[in-house]
Amino acid sequence: MTAERAARRPGRLLTALLCAATAAGLYGCSGTGTPAPPSIPPASTPAAPDGRSPLTGLPARTGPALAVKIDNVAAARPHTGLGAADLVYVEQVEGGATRLLAVYSSRLPELAGPVRSARESDIALLRPFGRPLLAYSGAQSALHPLLRAAPLHPLTEDTAPQAFRRSPDRPAPHNLYLRPERALATVPDAPPVPDVGLRFGPAPGGGTPTASTTVRYPAARYTFTWSAADRAWRVAMDGRPAGTTDTGPVTATTVVVQRVTVRPSDFRDRSGAVSPYTETVGSGTAVVLRDGRAHEARWSRPAAEAKTAFTTPDGTPLTLAPGRTWIVLAPRG
Repeated sequence: MTAERAARRPGRLLTALLCAATAAGLYGCSGTGTPAPPSIPPASTPAAPDGRSPLTGLPARTGPALAVKIDNVAAARPHTGLGAADLVYVEQVEGGATRLLAVYSSRLPELAGPVRSARESDIALLRPFGRPLLAYSGAQSALHPLLRAAPLHPLTEDTAPQAFRRSPDRPAPHNLYLRPERALATVPDAPPVPDVGLRFGPAPGGGTPTASTTVRYPAARYTFTWSAADRAWRVAMDGRPAGTTDTGPVTATTVVVQRVTVRPSDFRDRSGAVSPYTETVGSGTAVVLRDGRAHEARWSRPAAEAKTAFTTPDGTPLTLAPGRTWIVLAPRG
């Protein structure tokens, strides 16, 4: 570690000293398994051309895109590192449950997870991110060739063991965590995240005052409640407020409910259940939640390599509030 990097991580050095007596590979320092709040510094790569992150619209030194597939069943909660994500996608998986795809660039948490397996939908979803890193715990065997051939850097516990750690405080498979800084070190030449189509700025006119919105999946439920004090939407999962082990309640500055087609794929999980495929190429309707209001919108992505554009119904670009965005890929009604 360079002197500059060490100087930017006093919280991490302190945590390391406090945990010195902990056996190698253990997660956290307390009997509850909750790690100390980490220092979340800017990434150390060159600044974006205008000095702002293309994923948040905020001033940042923009790094490569690191996408992490995160478990989201009750046994996987509370999450770790979710508060540092620039962008969070919600995707449907087998049995109508969901998983999260958290994308990091401008900030890195100490740990992120729990990490779970990738799905075919992730390949198309990440195409606009250039050649991002994708951290996951595994995949259906027939999917491995597609992941290796995709324009991304796949990272698993087998290919980059130094970038992962197991927690003794949770049972497998909900106990695998990524070390983002070590993950990025495995691909030192990864380019900065490009413009993926998100536009940030002042709130558009109109919209409907909205206190909360609930999005339902066959076996999962998300509620986003506006908090004027936080200037953000507080996230609840399956009726309970979502929290993290390191940064507290889960919030989003903007929430995009993007209605998409969810169809069966050609893959099955270990139990034989057919994996759903979420189509993110095409067009459809959306609702953008920002500043306590709901705005009707449309989304369009004509090809896999194209960016996703969010517009008002008349075609005007719809700006998001600068900050963390959650994009909920919800089945069409």
